[in-house]
Amino acid sequence: MPLVSMAPILKAARAGGYAVGAFNIVDYNSMLAVVQAAEELRSPVIVQTSVKTVVHWGHEALMGWVRETAGGSPVPVAVHLDHCKDVDFCLSCVEAGWTSVMIDASAHPFEENLAMTRRVVAAAAPAGVSVEAELGEIGGVEDDKAVADADASLADPDKAVEFCRDMGLAAFAPAIGTAHGVYKGEPKIAFDRLEEIANRTGLPIALHGGTGLSDEVFRRCISLGCAKINISTQLKYAFIDGFCDYHAEHAKYDPLAVIGAQFERVKREMGEKMKLFGSAGRASDVEVPSS
Repeated sequence: MPLVSMAPILKAARAGGYAVGAFNIVDYNSMLAVVQAAEELRSPVIVQTSVKTVVHWGHEALMGWVRETAGGSPVPVAVHLDHCKDVDFCLSCVEAGWTSVMIDASAHPFEENLAMTRRVVAAAAPAGVSVEAELGEIGGVEDDKAVADADASLADPDKAVEFCRDMGLAAFAPAIGTAHGVYKGEPKIAFDRLEEIANRTGLPIALHGGTGLSDEVFRRCISLGCAKINISTQLKYAFIDGFCDYHAEHAKYDPLAVIGAQFERVKREMGEKMKLFGSAGRASDVEVPSS
């Protein structure tokens, strides 16, 4: 099937009580690993790209890889731009073929965040591209942006309702106590706030900072309304460790063998997350609009 918007994927996940992984790929090899894992498990999947990755490879190269690996996939695949803070860059990805984008204006005052998000939604909707937005400041490191724990702020439920009302978002990312990167201690998740925001907005909630959370925390977040779970750091670790571990064990300079080991490591670990999130076997849940 052709690439799809993130909206029907997350709508089905929220209704079915499971979540879909959004995996921050870094190159063709990691993208192929994620898509093949999804196909083998019959799971919908979100191929996620950071702004940094798009800048490094270029819009055309990335979308060429996506179309090759997933353009005719038997499972629903969305390609999503993660944590973009620039409206014009979001719109450049809409024009280039991304099926979903995230405008992250959470560092701005509420009204400015609202205005920037509305501008992206207004431009994306006619192209059938879905939008994710964020409220509150999620801690940790994402791309080159670092938010100290002391500066992270939880999303206010009343503000969340006001923000999402009539916005037409496919996903909403409220800050609930998770953090990007590697957790230095036990994360303190505001489960009550997550549940209230999910119930009052009625939107699929995107969980950022997924790497390092326990299986129990994942399951609880999903039960409270999280339908999209971002996995970035774990994929990066699998990407590097799969390469290095194979080379250290075999001690020979065979690039394709090392790349193959890297592929298998990423595919296995991301597939494990799909099973944990409950999306395995749910590809047929997604109602794809006829073209």
